[in-house]
Amino acid sequence: MMKNSGTSKYLSFGLLAAALQGCGGDTNTGTDLGSVNLEGPSTGWELVWSDEFDGSSIDAAKWAHEVDCAGGGNQESQCYTADEANSFVADGMLNIVALKAPEGADKPYTSARLTTKGKADFTFGRIEMRAKLPSGQGSWPAFWMLPTDNVYGIWPRSGEIDIVEAVNLKAATAEGTPEAYVHGTLHYGREWPKNEQSGKAYLLPNGVNPADDFHTYAIEWQQGEIRWYVDDYLFATQRRSELRYNSKGQAVGLAHKGWFTEYYDQSSGDLQLSWTDAPFDEKFHLIVNFAVGGNWPASVNETGIDDTAFNENNRYQIDFVRVYECSANPDTGKGCETVRPGYDKPDDALVEGKAPVPVPPSDGTPKDLLIFDSTPNPNWAAWDCCGGSTPGLVEDADKGAVYRFVVGDSPTVNGFISRAAFITDPAGVPSPFDAAPIETSGVLSFAMKVVSAPSNADSTWMMKVESNEGATAVELPLTASSEGVAPAVGQWQTFSFPLSELAAKGLDLSAIDVVMVFPAWGTGSGAEYLLDEVKIARPDTSLPSLTIFTDNENPDWPMWDCCGGSTPQVVSDDAEHGIVSEFTIGASPTVMGYINRTELGGGGNPFDASSLYDNGVVQFDLKVVTAPNTADAPWLFKVESNNAASAVELPLTSSVEGMAPSAQWQTFSFRLSTLADAGLDLSAIDVLMVFPAWGQGEGAVYRIDNVKIHQPGSGGAMNALSLFADTVADAWSIWDCCGGSTPTVEADDAAHGAVAEYVIGAQPTVVGFFADDGVYYDASAAVETGVVRFEMKLVSAPNDPGSVWKFKIESGDASTAAELNLTDSVEGSAPVVGQWQTYTFPLKTLADMGLDASAIDVVMVFPAWGTGEGAVFRLDNALIGTP
Repeated sequence: MMKNSGTSKYLSFGLLAAALQGCGGDTNTGTDLGSVNLEGPSTGWELVWSDEFDGSSIDAAKWAHEVDCAGGGNQESQCYTADEANSFVADGMLNIVALKAPEGADKPYTSARLTTKGKADFTFGRIEMRAKLPSGQGSWPAFWMLPTDNVYGIWPRSGEIDIVEAVNLKAATAEGTPEAYVHGTLHYGREWPKNEQSGKAYLLPNGVNPADDFHTYAIEWQQGEIRWYVDDYLFATQRRSELRYNSKGQAVGLAHKGWFTEYYDQSSGDLQLSWTDAPFDEKFHLIVNFAVGGNWPASVNETGIDDTAFNENNRYQIDFVRVYECSANPDTGKGCETVRPGYDKPDDALVEGKAPVPVPPSDGTPKDLLIFDSTPNPNWAAWDCCGGSTPGLVEDADKGAVYRFVVGDSPTVNGFISRAAFITDPAGVPSPFDAAPIETSGVLSFAMKVVSAPSNADSTWMMKVESNEGATAVELPLTASSEGVAPAVGQWQTFSFPLSELAAKGLDLSAIDVVMVFPAWGTGSGAEYLLDEVKIARPDTSLPSLTIFTDNENPDWPMWDCCGGSTPQVVSDDAEHGIVSEFTIGASPTVMGYINRTELGGGGNPFDASSLYDNGVVQFDLKVVTAPNTADAPWLFKVESNNAASAVELPLTSSVEGMAPSAQWQTFSFRLSTLADAGLDLSAIDVLMVFPAWGQGEGAVYRIDNVKIHQPGSGGAMNALSLFADTVADAWSIWDCCGGSTPTVEADDAAHGAVAEYVIGAQPTVVGFFADDGVYYDASAAVETGVVRFEMKLVSAPNDPGSVWKFKIESGDASTAAELNLTDSVEGSAPVVGQWQTYTFPLKTLADMGLDASAIDVVMVFPAWGTGEGAVFRLDNALIGTP
């Protein structure tokens, strides 16, 4: 009932009206009123508490009057009293009457609110009331429950259960018919004003109005589920939320969106979200009351309050209140359910709650987020909070497609948001960003051009970022950016805010969901501005990538024919593609592709693409050598994860390129975000397939090359992989190919700290950095500007004075390579004993020599083969990419 005198926050009219719009939207129950089953509840319920109101007065051992004029927290118009004129027992009924108050009273009406708090409370069971409800514009009777101890915090964190409430019964609706709905609702979640509610409205069969006669209103409350009944017909079901987990056991979504709560952890003092039975797993007490007016009734139907409706003849009459316990399992309330077909179906009785999607625990993997750069991110909507405008894409001569924002007379803030209520793209999903792993180096930045300044010359331009649906936020003027300048009309300018500074000011970096740029509230009228290159990123970063096939098989991902009995081949194609995969389909229906599962010859190390969600793709080149005999056979792409626990199958025409395959080489790209949104668990990808539709592929011969899962770069800019800086990169090792030594990590000078040390003995060898099986680094997007760079110190020279120092890099399990002398580096110098020296090799030079930069897996530094005995040297600060 959105009220709790003494504990609930007072709701503003605007917020409450917005909440009630959601309630009104659920009034169409979809019930087949001609087939309503009015059978009684199931067996097993044992009566544990009741009041039949058979005495001559209200039983003080069971009920207490609340006496106050607080308006119930909803701007109601009554004072609650203990006066017998407002509440009394007569003829076996509890009567609650709302009356006009004497002239000069604190509120224009008096009424009663009775509670069992301190006298009786319950956890789980069947709670029911037989009653006739009062009518009239402004009437608001309710039967509901509040927590006795507020274990999870103040309203509504500890919950509220509205068994039945109605407003303005018999007053005219917008259609001119008499109001007849009753409502069952839960309140829960965060503290007001970020509270949530979910529920359903119900119409009695055959046009019956609840104010005309007595009806039984009930809930059955068990662990994790609450069901609502009118005359034993189940019309609504609400449940606890059910989390969806990935293969790592991390919560990544909601299998069912139900209730939730926010509470302070007793040990840490931190706010936590819970998707469990909480808050509806504690003791609750009963409340019956008759309110007059308030934000909800006064704003709907005929609006306001009909003064003539409140008199001794318009009574809230209660025949009995009863509480039952489930004898099958009193501790859970389970085993006595009164259910019907459809009670657990979303298109029937099951109500979707308002639980937020969980933010997966940070795995510590640094990630970057591109919110907008010419192409909209479906998960981050461009957004005008309150001004009524619609941000739109426009063309800019310098930047191409950019977002345009305007501010009118209504105060507003504008920007980008990743919350369900504001995402309009059908492909979009709320995606709060975990920036915690990049706190020390990450930056929130954007490019902005002011087209026209606010009419208010004193207006200050602001940036605001929010996290976890506004649980934390930081707002700063643009002059507080790293650039320290104010926007200038007609100029593109970049503004950057280090994440470390935002965190220091109180922002929770783990769930960023709003980024706003705007003139200060109420001062922006007349402003027009453009935004582009909005991102949260590190200057330097590496992202995981997987090359499944480029010129050779990845032994961890062999080519595979599921069911047709053929053996895919490695064949030679044109000069551009070289060695490629070839698949042939015979008479037996089959699917084909690449597999990582051990039982089918794969390496058994599924690929975790979770950190590539925002901008990553599955990509491959395809050429059809011979088309299927079935000319119109659709070509499909399928990807599976975690031993087929999840999978997505799509036509090739739904790729980013949108083409059907042909006799020419074509590239097909599928966004990882699209696959994840379709249900794929990105954390354990283990099968990729490309094939004509099942049973339609006979006769097909086709070739595939350059099969990758990666994040393509943009504009030649690419972040770097740090091969070694105090420690070797994850999934890489310091390595001696053939000499039998074990490279070590040693302490060097203060500037270098821990470094890699290599020793060359009598056995010829090469040494350097070596990627684990199936691990490859994709630097293809950095070829134009990127480098391979390292620092080297020669501790002792080789015994052979004519030995030449070499640099070699390999890709795709040695399918391509490039080798140069160290003197061919940008610096052009040979190593000198006892000196740290830097060596830089442009990726463009290496690519021109034939290196495939998309799958780098070995970097070597060594004296020429067979000439290195006696050499001892150290490497540090080795990287690949754009430094």
